Amino acid sequence: MSDRIVDCRGLVCPQPVIHTKKAVEETVSGKITIIVDNEVAKANVVKFASAHALGVAVEAKDGNYYISMIKGTGQQPQAVASLLAAAEAGGQVYLITQNTLGQGSPELGAVLMKAFMTTLLEIKPQPAALLFINSGIKLTIQDSPVLEQLRTLAGRGVSLLSCGTCLDYYQHKSDLAIGEITNMYTILETISTNKTVTL
Repeated sequence: MSDRIVDCRGLVCPQPVIHTKKAVEETVSGKITIIVDNEVAKANVVKFASAHALGVAVEAKDGNYYISMIKGTGQQPQAVASLLAAAEAGGQVYLITQNTLGQGSPELGAVLMKAFMTTLLEIKPQPAALLFINSGIKLTIQDSPVLEQLRTLAGRGVSLLSCGTCLDYYQHKSDLAIGEITNMYTILETISTNKTVTL
């Protein structure tokens, strides 16, 4: 057993997660404490720890977050297990980079995106995940024109992951209505292990 402290204060996404991953890989067993200084980094590191079956606890102190994890404990969340199983089966992933579909008229693009999401409900097998970045995150917030379709997909086990940096940029983090907040490391890991279509 060994204890390790990794100071990630001042680092932006995805650096805290990358440093956490390296520390986990280099630790055989024991406690790892990651120090971050913002909510987004805290959420991303906690999600990484949970996704990799690490017991995790968070302590706020002096404006920083101390995220402690024990390697080798905890259970893999069902959503992560489903995503990994889909990856092994070659599940389809859609990387959605904007809230409209195609180039040209924004009005037509909005109509096409709604048609795409509605039609996606009829496609078999269902995709493993939908990843939302840049203005694509606007599809996962309150008043989204495709919220009903996304809720149906989520109910069928499709992972819906929205970029935390993007939600912050558009000031919509508190408006997220469906799915989970993620980070660039998880997005890249997901598209690297699945067949991916970019919209």
